[in-house]
Amino acid sequence: MMTETTTAAPAVPEATPTPDQLDDDDFRGRLRSFLAEHHPGDPPRDRRERLAFDRSWAALMADSGYAGPAWPTEWGGMDLALSQQLIYHDEVARARVPVHPSPHAFMVGPTILAAGTEDQCRRFLRPTLRADILWAQGFSEPDAGSDLAALRTRAERDGDDYVVNGIKVWASRADYSDWLFTLVRTGTPESRQHGISYLLIDLASPGLAVLPLRDMTGGHRFTQITFTDVRVPVQNRVGAEDRGWPIARTTLGHERSTSRVPAVLRYRRVVAELIELSRERGLNSDPLIRQRLARVHTGCEVLITTSRRIVADLLRGGEPGPASSMFRLSHALFEQELHETAMAILGTAGLLGSSEASSVQGGRWVWGYLNTRASTIGAGTAEIQRNTMAERVLGLPRELAPS
Repeated sequence: MMTETTTAAPAVPEATPTPDQLDDDDFRGRLRSFLAEHHPGDPPRDRRERLAFDRSWAALMADSGYAGPAWPTEWGGMDLALSQQLIYHDEVARARVPVHPSPHAFMVGPTILAAGTEDQCRRFLRPTLRADILWAQGFSEPDAGSDLAALRTRAERDGDDYVVNGIKVWASRADYSDWLFTLVRTGTPESRQHGISYLLIDLASPGLAVLPLRDMTGGHRFTQITFTDVRVPVQNRVGAEDRGWPIARTTLGHERSTSRVPAVLRYRRVVAELIELSRERGLNSDPLIRQRLARVHTGCEVLITTSRRIVADLLRGGEPGPASSMFRLSHALFEQELHETAMAILGTAGLLGSSEASSVQGGRWVWGYLNTRASTIGAGTAEIQRNTMAERVLGLPRELAPS
């Protein structure tokens, strides 16, 4: 596991009026000016250098008051109204500045806000926004993926600690993260969702090992995490013992919705780049290609509208709820259609990956196509999302639980 520290951030600008003192146009103008003035430039290609680069930018954003648009100001956020949250994500996407190096931060952060203690908020939230702490997720297991309630990783209480044993798989970014939020069984083996607890675990803990799992793109963004008598302080449990299932649903709701809002807004730019690629390859007048591009453009705008709806629901005091499953499924299908359209535009050039000197745009569309084959699997399969919508939105009979 990498043990990098955040590099020194540039000098923080002088304090400016808080967002609630600005109207939307003034807020957009100030944010746009800040991003232009402090843009860090092109990122380095080396992975370790890129991580330090991204962490430095996250620290500057947090220290300048431009991080956590939906988080309370008490914990380092901006506590923006809906209109300014959308402006924030739109401007950050437009400026092409680095994204936060820990996407899982925006799953665990809202969870700690909703169910954690004040001490946990103080300990984790601002360091998370600054990227002083990078997070990984440990939910799936070899025999508990879609049926998450069947997980077997065990945590036995021993005084002020839990002793954890088991295996987690498909944990992305765990090889360079600092902390893990995970689900463990504290109840009986038969307790299913009624015997699960939610723990925060230091990835440097003795007895914890992170091993790479290679995917079809040739990379190893995914990892396997093994626990052998790993001791975790009870104070690192979020919520009550055996009551982690509802808390996990909060995390999954944000994984499938709010954490994806910035990516959805960036896709508006990606769609424009795909349309430009069709022009460059002389296919912009092909009726079939034009039809596919129209579907992709429409799909992107529908996703943006849906993301606004979800953010608005959250600001009214709710949880992402079933809408997160609709958003997650639509997002996954959109990603796949976008890259299938790109492959149709590339034609035989779609056989060339990033290692080929003659590849189109460095093989970015080919890599995206291969990577998004898993879009309908990760963060809950498409089948799981459809079941959730059928049961919780349409009111259809629940699927029978395995005996």
